[in-house]
Amino acid sequence: MYAEEVAEMAGRIRDEDIALVRERTSIAEVISDTVTLKSAGGGNLKGLCPFHDEKSPSFNVSPARNVWYCFGCGAGGDAIKFLMDAEHLSFVESVERLAARAGIQLRYVEDDRSTPRPRPQQGQRQRLVAAHAAAVDFYRAQLSTAGARRAREFLAERGFDRAAAERYGCGFAPDAWDLLTKHLRQQGFTHDELVTAGLSRPSRSGSLIDRFRRRLLWPIRDLTGDVIGFGARKLFDDDDGPKYLNTPETPIYKKSHVLYGIDQAKREIAKQGKVVVVEGYTDVMACHLAGVPTAVATCGTAFGADHIGVLRRLLMDTDAVAGEIIFTFDGDAAGQKAALRAFEDDQRFVGRTFIAVSPDNMDPCELRLAKGDLAVRDLVARREPLVDFALRHMINRYDLDTVDGRVEAMRRAAPLVAKIKDREKRPEYVRKLAGDLGMEIEPVQRAVLAAANGQPAGGSTAPARPAPVTPSVDSPRSMVEREALKLALQEPVLAGPMFDAVEAAEYRHPVHAAVRAAIAAAGGAATATGGAVWIEQVRDACDDLAGQALVGELAVEPLRIDGEPDPRYVSVTMARLQWGSVTGRIKDLKSKIQRINPVSNKDEYFALFGELLSLEQHARALREQAAGGL
Repeated sequence: MYAEEVAEMAGRIRDEDIALVRERTSIAEVISDTVTLKSAGGGNLKGLCPFHDEKSPSFNVSPARNVWYCFGCGAGGDAIKFLMDAEHLSFVESVERLAARAGIQLRYVEDDRSTPRPRPQQGQRQRLVAAHAAAVDFYRAQLSTAGARRAREFLAERGFDRAAAERYGCGFAPDAWDLLTKHLRQQGFTHDELVTAGLSRPSRSGSLIDRFRRRLLWPIRDLTGDVIGFGARKLFDDDDGPKYLNTPETPIYKKSHVLYGIDQAKREIAKQGKVVVVEGYTDVMACHLAGVPTAVATCGTAFGADHIGVLRRLLMDTDAVAGEIIFTFDGDAAGQKAALRAFEDDQRFVGRTFIAVSPDNMDPCELRLAKGDLAVRDLVARREPLVDFALRHMINRYDLDTVDGRVEAMRRAAPLVAKIKDREKRPEYVRKLAGDLGMEIEPVQRAVLAAANGQPAGGSTAPARPAPVTPSVDSPRSMVEREALKLALQEPVLAGPMFDAVEAAEYRHPVHAAVRAAIAAAGGAATATGGAVWIEQVRDACDDLAGQALVGELAVEPLRIDGEPDPRYVSVTMARLQWGSVTGRIKDLKSKIQRINPVSNKDEYFALFGELLSLEQHARALREQAAGGL
């Protein structure tokens, strides 16, 4: 995901400036703000990983190359990546923060990536955020006025006292047309800024008026805690507007990316590897106050792919670290439909997805009010896998007392089982589905196999291909491949020419081959100067996810030599890398020569014999070159 974000964002900030930020940043200083680092020998540093619990340090930092890697959880990268993971920032936000720290003036380019020029409307975000901060203060002060009595009653009726209202910055938009607008204009904000921010809007007469009026307000914050918009709840029966009214789309507020409560929940989400997705602002407040600090909610839109991207970053949702995503929905028809829609998005997560539905069809806010904090915690604790919920509600639509009903339910439910990410769980769910339907296991098994192969249930299925055997990463040959890749990543100036001269076909382990291909795609080791920029270029060029992780690991893993590497060590390593394949080809040639008749196929025989002599000579040279040992 990091490489994708870099590719997307690098077009906005000039590539040369991103490289300059990496070069000018001391990764040890940045990480030391969060992690206590001690010497690990060889110029490297180590400490306890901030991204997972551990008792002994496996988090390694290489100041010489400006990269870090954790051998415990597999996370790694440069200073930009560290800020993204530790502070939950976007790529651009991390670059901008490091640039400010290093005193670098960033330059931006247009989307067409043409001639670089200063970023348009630079400073606009700061002005819009400042306007929202002033609006928060204004609305909070209004909540204590006489006109806000209904707003205070609304909060009290839902179990929220004054302290809770202050914690979440609740406010009140007064019964006036332009009170906020005048207040902000007096503070120096312009007509255009207030309209752009979504705080004010033109009236029919052309004058500027407040967007929100006679409503209870919740400030909506981004990951960094900046207020970027508001959610407004109707309080009075004569208000003919919608029940909830949110800030419109603005340069800083994109509802498909925003999750209410994320600023307060982000650290607990990252720490616990768990997030609870609820439906409203009061549900978030109720969960947090009841002891479920990982709750968040969408803001005026359905839960979608962009929200999933935000949560995956916080959860560190990878193959190595599978978190929990718990959805809470009402038990009514609308809630069931939302739950099934959530299952469709389930495949975007690596982690496990669950659903928590109150037996009384109450949302978390209602549940807390009726039964207390413990009931909210129990609701989350009694979660069930989302696939179980989806299957149950799918087959409940059909009359299982009839043959047609059972077969149709099987056809509809089979694709759900086929979508289960954990393939080892599919056979168990096949058996469960067969039992729930009252059918034999074989037809259900065929239907799921057909769905998995993209065929209609009941269609023919091709036999599954056996999985290829992957060479052991601990084999002597793989260890040599690994050492060669470390030299190319850590010491490209020294090892580059010799490394690039050895063909990619010499790398047998598929992940090693992917990294070798990425090095070539990045321009080759001989063209690199080393450091964090080179590591990121290789990582970005690698299409294999396991290869991307391996690049970070090899960038900080010590070389298998005491002291500094020299040309002789590089030569020995590359010779050993080639030795295995050369001896293999010699063996194949000898076998082929034995099968040829030297009389009737004289030309082919002598051609192969000449090739064998050449290879044996090459093998002797490699053996002498590799005699130094690793």
